[in-house]
Amino acid sequence: MDVTYLLAILLIGTLATYLSGNKAAGKVALVSSLLALVVTIVLLKGHLAGADTGFMAQWLDKPVIYFALTGDGLTLSMLLLTTALMPLIIYSSFSNRFENARSFYALILFMAFAMCGTFMAADGFLYYIFWEIALIPIYFIALIWGNGDAAERRKAVVKFFIYTFAGSLFMLVAFAYLYQKTGSFLIGDLSRVMLTEKEQFWTFLAFFAAYAVKIPLIPFHTWQAAVYQKAPTVGTMLLSGIMLKMGLYSVIRWQIPIAPLGAKGLMPYLIALSIAGVIYGSIVALRQKDLKKLLAYSSLAHVGLIAAGCYALSLDGFRGAVLQMIAHGFVIVGLFFAAEIIYRRYETREIAQMGGIRVHVPKFASMFMILVLASVALPGTFNFIGEFTVLYSLSQINIWYSILGGLTIILGAYYMLRMFQRTMLGPVNSRPFADVTASEGITMGAIIAVLLFFGLFPQPIIDLITPPLRDILTNINRFN
Repeated sequence: MDVTYLLAILLIGTLATYLSGNKAAGKVALVSSLLALVVTIVLLKGHLAGADTGFMAQWLDKPVIYFALTGDGLTLSMLLLTTALMPLIIYSSFSNRFENARSFYALILFMAFAMCGTFMAADGFLYYIFWEIALIPIYFIALIWGNGDAAERRKAVVKFFIYTFAGSLFMLVAFAYLYQKTGSFLIGDLSRVMLTEKEQFWTFLAFFAAYAVKIPLIPFHTWQAAVYQKAPTVGTMLLSGIMLKMGLYSVIRWQIPIAPLGAKGLMPYLIALSIAGVIYGSIVALRQKDLKKLLAYSSLAHVGLIAAGCYALSLDGFRGAVLQMIAHGFVIVGLFFAAEIIYRRYETREIAQMGGIRVHVPKFASMFMILVLASVALPGTFNFIGEFTVLYSLSQINIWYSILGGLTIILGAYYMLRMFQRTMLGPVNSRPFADVTASEGITMGAIIAVLLFFGLFPQPIIDLITPPLRDILTNINRFN
């Protein structure tokens, strides 16, 4: 079995969901996402047994384009993140009612198809197609099923689309230039081409324009908070849990291997910019009165630290960044879902209108507390493993990078625990708060189980991602 089976399952699931009608769409989408997870696990077993799970076939003659997909450990780690979160995201939405549900759930699966394709692609042209296709479903999900005033929602979504699309055009130009140099879009050929230092500098910046918006890094982040707030919770989960990982993953897979001299020359500035995002996101989160916006800026701070790990250009930096990508994906989805559970009861996201929820539902408060502690990288949780590894890699470059980057833990602990105190503790809210349903409990329980299990036993993921990361680093160091 190769990775094309996963794409086929997701694409067939998209069509089946749309054709199943509004009543059955959610269940069909859930079954399709579970099948995708099963296929990913089978691919993982094949990879661990030494099988080649990649795929390559020539697509076009002029220009020479291959339908080339990779199935190494780095790709599989991202596929596992995507296909493990998709059933949870879909299942978490069952308590909501959506008009034209078949289109809603079909778009979710189609987005999963595009994101998996982006993680798999080993041909630059194919990668760009998947990268751009992933924009389409989230655009409509946020625009049609989003929250708040329609005009404001449209403005936020259009801004996101334009920013992302415009940045990606620079990446397309870079691919066109590289094709002129190599006659190929394959990542293996592009990473071996001997570009001059000046060529690598501009190529690196062209890719940076696309990735800085998608991640996002400051000052390219201005679309994030508004879209996270206006999108339905499912859309916010997709964006924060998986889609932003496309940019971080691509830094390691595409940007740095193709233009390593650009990365090395700009490393101090890139790390400084990433750490600035950590501090900025944390400070702005402190001032938020809306729970969803607080979580959005918290996410901005955490991905800044992940980006710093990517640009540390070391095995520890890469490994810590990938571990934190996966951990952040689960914890941020869990936190946004907890915010959605509160919204379902109180119909507000204003923190000031909450309080004393623990008295009504102590089990929910306990699960929420675990997610908050995981978010601030408490030892024993998955986030601690990733953040510690990233900070260690930064300390090997300059101890001040590690100290400043570590502010994400200190500031994060302050604003997250303060948020927990204001929502779960304090004066008891007079309004009743219904206990979590079975589906809500299962979703939160599954996320917590992943965070605790890999917080105590991360070695399987480390063993999976280390060989391809070591190969990428070896290719980068050929310029030393």
